Amino acid sequence: MKGVIELTRAKKALSQAVLLISGAVMLGFGAMRGEVETVLSKAIRLCLECVGIG
Repeated sequence: MKGVIELTRAKKALSQAVLLISGAVMLGFGAMRGEVETVLSKAIRLCLECVGIG
């Protein structure tokens, strides 16, 4: 039973690493495409609408 638990922990650690790396790759790809400005402008507009200024 202990071997099964260790295998499960190894799979969990591997899947977490894969998801972390893929998230970093997607973040970098979005930054290279210039999506940072778009996201920031939408966030500013949303905040101003919530406060009632915009």
